[in-house]
Amino acid sequence: MRRRRVPALEAVERLVALQSQVPRDPYVALWSRVEPFRAETLSDALEERRAVRMTLLRGTLHLVTARDAIGLRALVQPVTVREVYGSRQRRNAAACVDMDELFAALRGWLEERPRRRSELVKEISARWPEADADSLGYAMYALPTVQVTPRGLWRRSGGSAFTTMEAWLGSSPDPAANVETLVLRYLAAFGPATPADAQYWSGVPGLGDVFERLRPQLRIVRDEDGRELLDVPRAPLPEPDVPAPVRFLPEYDNVTIGHKDRTRIVPEGIPRFTEVGWGSVLVDGTVGARWRFVETKHQAVLRIEPFRRLTRDERAETREEASRLAAFLAPETGVRIELLAVAAGA
Repeated sequence: MRRRRVPALEAVERLVALQSQVPRDPYVALWSRVEPFRAETLSDALEERRAVRMTLLRGTLHLVTARDAIGLRALVQPVTVREVYGSRQRRNAAACVDMDELFAALRGWLEERPRRRSELVKEISARWPEADADSLGYAMYALPTVQVTPRGLWRRSGGSAFTTMEAWLGSSPDPAANVETLVLRYLAAFGPATPADAQYWSGVPGLGDVFERLRPQLRIVRDEDGRELLDVPRAPLPEPDVPAPVRFLPEYDNVTIGHKDRTRIVPEGIPRFTEVGWGSVLVDGTVGARWRFVETKHQAVLRIEPFRRLTRDERAETREEASRLAAFLAPETGVRIELLAVAAGA
């Protein structure tokens, strides 16, 4: 609803973790939430290992503080194990080798130097020539690994290489990680919500029982259909008629995938509110458009495609916010803003 004056890493921890499959996404996510925000602040934190990008919630890549990497990784271990055995082909491949031996080998290779998964597949193929090396390569995700820099740094790039958390941070996952704390942090950021919402967001199974244990200390509210939602006590709940500002969100953002029921953010009739390379635009609190930034050596374009007809005021506010985003993404380049007609099929 409004940008907050908080340090970047504090904002990351308030949101628990930031989607990071696309390296630029955490920067846009924080730019939309924090003021003032300098991309270099987050980039420096990654380079100095005060923050990391790692496989975490739902078995996907997230940016977290180093403290949360250590504190949360053990909680998502069942999620990452499911990734390893996520298909019949992978399960069959795992049945043909000693998995303890494989995990030990993977750890040794990753700690020898950061490696891409494709490099690990080659090592596996050389040691177990009769095995399905490509399927076994997914076993690396069951280890507590981090993706090393320079990948993920602001306006820089590098190969998608990994090493172990121990090698990068000097610490192992905390075995005493508390799932109740995870749920309370989720609700503080994304409540009111249901157990199914929290489970969808995290990928961690069995959260219904956790919600029941926490129920005496939670606030209970109901949505428009009478469905029970839970929240932390005294969390702010804006009135329905409070205007919400236009916000440009990255391709993957917690707010659009923080609930199993996305209709509170993504209106019905927009089954695919984004595609690869497109972020979403919140207009009065819900997804009303999508955006894409294309930069070449000679020019840059920020293209906005509405999903519905915008009012004159909404179009003006969208253009204004787009101009600010363009200045953030390409401060040294003149960016052309294109506000298109309503998207086909919307």
